[in-house]
Amino acid sequence: MSVRLITWNVNSLRQRLDHLARITEEQSPQVVCLQETKVQNGDFPVEAIKSMGYEHLSIHGQKSYNGVAILSRLPFETEDRRVWCEKDDCRHLSVTVAGGLEIHNFYVPSGGNVPDPEQNDKFAHKLQFLTEMAAWAKSDKVAQRKAVLVGDMNVAPFEQDVWNHKRLVKSVGHTPVETEHMLALHAAGDFVDVGRHFVPLPEPLYSWWGYRFKEAFARDYGWRLDHVLASPALAPSVSAMQILRDSRSWEKPSDHVPIMVDID
Repeated sequence: MSVRLITWNVNSLRQRLDHLARITEEQSPQVVCLQETKVQNGDFPVEAIKSMGYEHLSIHGQKSYNGVAILSRLPFETEDRRVWCEKDDCRHLSVTVAGGLEIHNFYVPSGGNVPDPEQNDKFAHKLQFLTEMAAWAKSDKVAQRKAVLVGDMNVAPFEQDVWNHKRLVKSVGHTPVETEHMLALHAAGDFVDVGRHFVPLPEPLYSWWGYRFKEAFARDYGWRLDHVLASPALAPSVSAMQILRDSRSWEKPSDHVPIMVDID
């Protein structure tokens, strides 16, 4: 079975329902992983999502902040969620679909503005979260299963993952300590960085253009904060990857754009 999967930080699901409908109609993914849904479970727009053809839903949300969801046209064989850093702030869901494909949807903490864990609890939380992800990937032997980790991981690990490395190397999201943690996660699961598999270094590759500077997208002041990591058992089956950049130019867009992968 071939599976087309999209991962997207939607930055408020209810504000982007029209965008989601357009993306799913144009691309026909079987599975959509959303981050930063910003909606508690009781208010999740179930009927609107089902009208797009997604009968199988796994949701984990809270009011106004964070939140993840997996929308699927394929039934779930298993469903799980984990609490990270002893703080259940709705940042992870996982499902297994037909063929044993294991999908993990993550929303890693952004880390605040100060890249110092002693001065900034949010940054400490981010580093701990990434550390626990790596420890889990190793201890749970994720490398041995057909697994994919997707989502907004809030780290741009390589120099060409940001528009200006020298200017941004001390900014949260691109600091050396965050890069070390992200690459430790790669190593812990022996994961293939799907984005960089299809767009090798030193080509620039971005998935996020901030709101603060209105010309960020027009000038391509981007960061690659959103990732797809495939286990060694799955990586040979990943046949294509596309970043849907055009959605950043739509009316009232998310600051992130979807990443789409095809798994054969």
